[in-house]
Amino acid sequence: MIGALHPPKRKSNLAPENSKMPYHSFFKIKSAVRHLKDGAVIAYPTEAVYGLGCDPLNEAAVMTLLDIKQRPIEKGLILIASSLEQLRPYLVLDQAIIDRITPTWPGPVTWVIPAQPWVPKWLTGEHQSLAVRVTNHPIARDLCAQFGSPLVSTSANPTTRPAIKESRKLLKTFADSDIFIVHGKVGELAQETAIYDALSGMRLR
Repeated sequence: MIGALHPPKRKSNLAPENSKMPYHSFFKIKSAVRHLKDGAVIAYPTEAVYGLGCDPLNEAAVMTLLDIKQRPIEKGLILIASSLEQLRPYLVLDQAIIDRITPTWPGPVTWVIPAQPWVPKWLTGEHQSLAVRVTNHPIARDLCAQFGSPLVSTSANPTTRPAIKESRKLLKTFADSDIFIVHGKVGELAQETAIYDALSGMRLR
């Protein structure tokens, strides 16, 4: 089996001054990363909708996100990352799983994979597995890369309400919540990302 048994150390990939990333984009990503490190919840565009995210290893931040989302902890959460390497410490991987998931990444496909024993229950919920994705959305990808860690990613809407695609509606919906919003265009995916079981290959959503 491949994977670590302890929480991973963050390895940020901050863009240098001569980076090709536009200055305004670098600035908003850097601001969001600062909020993440301070334990804040952020909203950001993903492949289909706006997502809510936070540091997955900050229990207080995750609990705040669950409260804003009105999502039961038992359901578990999705992590997004900029690369498979960011996710490896969280997962129990073998070659069969790697061969199944890697052709779909980066991309709008989420896989449910057995979790390492250390992964906290506020991420896995009542499961022994974790839902993960290597995102190809440029803003979400850069957030993960520069934070140096995967991010929690759940659709930015109260549990019983439709997902949100526009920042204007996001501002109205969460007007009373302390959320840092990374404005940007969501991807062209019509619905939220498909979810598959990495052991069986079966589609779950």
